[in-house]
Amino acid sequence: MRVLLDSESASPDADRIPRAGSLSRDRRNSGRLIGSFSSRSSSKRQQVDMGLGLGSNKVGGSHAAAFLLGVALPTALLFLLASDRLGDGLSSISRSWGSAGTTQLLPVADDGAAPTRDQEVEFAGLAELLPKVAMEDRTVIITPVNEAWARPGSLLDLYLESFRNGENIAHLLNHVLVVALDTLGFERCKAVHPHCYLLRVATTTANMSSAKGFMSRDYLELVWTKLTFQQRVLELGYNFLFTDADMIWFRNPFRHIALYADMSCSSDDFKPSRAPMAQPLNTGLYYMKSTRRTIEMVRYWRAARARFPGRHDQWVFVVIKRELVSKLQVRIEPLDTVYFGGFCEYHDDPEKACTMHADCCIGLENKVHDLRDMAADWKNYTSLPPEERKKEGGFKWTYPDRCRKSSHWRKP
Repeated sequence: MRVLLDSESASPDADRIPRAGSLSRDRRNSGRLIGSFSSRSSSKRQQVDMGLGLGSNKVGGSHAAAFLLGVALPTALLFLLASDRLGDGLSSISRSWGSAGTTQLLPVADDGAAPTRDQEVEFAGLAELLPKVAMEDRTVIITPVNEAWARPGSLLDLYLESFRNGENIAHLLNHVLVVALDTLGFERCKAVHPHCYLLRVATTTANMSSAKGFMSRDYLELVWTKLTFQQRVLELGYNFLFTDADMIWFRNPFRHIALYADMSCSSDDFKPSRAPMAQPLNTGLYYMKSTRRTIEMVRYWRAARARFPGRHDQWVFVVIKRELVSKLQVRIEPLDTVYFGGFCEYHDDPEKACTMHADCCIGLENKVHDLRDMAADWKNYTSLPPEERKKEGGFKWTYPDRCRKSSHWRKP
């Protein structure tokens, strides 16, 4: 289960996957400019054909006409090739405009329909901000908040404080990008963290500020919005580690993330004996490399929303994960709860724990309460002398009673 925190992108035919080498869809995805240019390019081809008199009876057997035809055909071919390259150039220009501050049109559905107004999301200044936040390998840590999550004493404060209390991870705060979904959340973020980004959903009617009831309409918009942002980050060439803000950090998690995988994803209940796709994956924490496969993966994931109306992003991901592997050849690696724990499943081994997620929990107050208890457990543990820490059976996390009661979760 997940609680809280994404704009609508509905493709009515999510089974048709973009393939490598396909130019037409990439051009459609780059915005309206290339679409209009393509139609003008088409009319130019028709004019060239008419000017050459191809198929006309006037050519007949005239040697002069044959000579002119022989000269004109190579010229026409060069013109058409140049026109294709120009189209590619305009496609890249259109994409750069989107990153420089205009409204970015999200990818067009596979049936060629224009994006709806609800699919328009602004990415103003993102291309300029990411280099300031990214690590040397172009990786950023992303967490989303709204006003309710960013209030003083709420989840954002717990999240940021956990880096300062963690084991040699305070420096990672320099690479955390907090994505605010409303103006109040953005203003609060700027008061406590240097790297904040306001994600503007241009036409949504959802109220992004208040705490959301689980599976409410506004909640669904909130959780789906993050995927539009993540897709743009990948398109700009950056890897990311996404985490929900209802999480605390203990130590560096990157050493436990497989480099060969396109996506590494946390799990609600991890068993080493299970096959990777048999693990109950939880998208509250996942790492993605910027590759063509992962970009297509996020597009496919977002498009699949139309096939499962009224469902949140994680539910859809779990349903389609095998499609992603079989159709896109994406490599998805589940993460062990020994290192990436949550209220669904955790281990009383603070020497290995990297993060703790308030999953299997409904309600903002419940999340804050039980996460605060575990943050206190960690501080008490790290204050012990080394010899005390090594005593077996001497440490127990405070049981997340309020969260588990709220979700009626009982670990099998």
